[in-house]
Amino acid sequence: MTEITSKYADFEGLREQAVALRREGLSRRQIRDRLHVDNNDLLNRLLEGEPAPEWTKRPNAKDGLRAKARELRLQGLTYDQIQVELGCSKSSISLWVRDLPKPERTRTREEASAIARRGWEATLARREEERQETKRVSAGEIGALSERDLLLVGAALYWAEGAKDKSYSRREKVLFVNSDPGVIKVYLAWLKLLGVAPENLRYRVMIHLTADVEGAEQYWADQVGVSVDEFQKTTIKKHNPKTIRKNVGENYRGCLVVGVLKSAELYRRVEGWWNGIVLGSDGDSGIL
Repeated sequence: MTEITSKYADFEGLREQAVALRREGLSRRQIRDRLHVDNNDLLNRLLEGEPAPEWTKRPNAKDGLRAKARELRLQGLTYDQIQVELGCSKSSISLWVRDLPKPERTRTREEASAIARRGWEATLARREEERQETKRVSAGEIGALSERDLLLVGAALYWAEGAKDKSYSRREKVLFVNSDPGVIKVYLAWLKLLGVAPENLRYRVMIHLTADVEGAEQYWADQVGVSVDEFQKTTIKKHNPKTIRKNVGENYRGCLVVGVLKSAELYRRVEGWWNGIVLGSDGDSGIL
């Protein structure tokens, strides 16, 4: 503190300069660099009470909601009623309108509870809409995959989910297990890109004993476009009664196991591609 005080002994003079620069429209960073003030606490004190220029304020997606919330509050609406109208959280509404006068409360406890419930439902609906919009925008950013794109995606996907060779147990074969039909679709497209013939693929369902085994077999057969008769014998997993399973219900269809015959050489190529991805991620080269 002593060092800071001595360096900025003329506080009032420094504040006068800082305020003048602020009113000229300079940002905090520009003022800091101009006056050589490298202490944030001191900069806060120098600019205390001086609003930031408009150009430094980042656009906020909630600015329109904030203005509407204030308008509704001035009309006499409560937090719960505003939440129903706008689908905002009550914590946000509180921050936006807390300086405005409070309306008189005339509703009963039951009415208040019903309004609060509708408000929460509106908030959940808005959040779900925001989630889905983010997903739609992100999906549009990808577009069609090139062959190189698919090669890299497939190699990374296999290395995350596929069977791998171990030094203590040589298993150089391509074997993939997953429960997501989208993942299976990408994986099969990757195998097709690599020239793996359909007749060299082997399919098998892996599922818990208490599930709909026949339904799962038909579901996966439809997903990969082959007859159930072409599937190998399903692997039934016994459930440990001491654990609580969450993968239950009509949408649970177990996992699909996809194997490739005579795939030792292909496995080595996959491992090499993965090593190349790892090395390429930091611009290095060579063999792991």
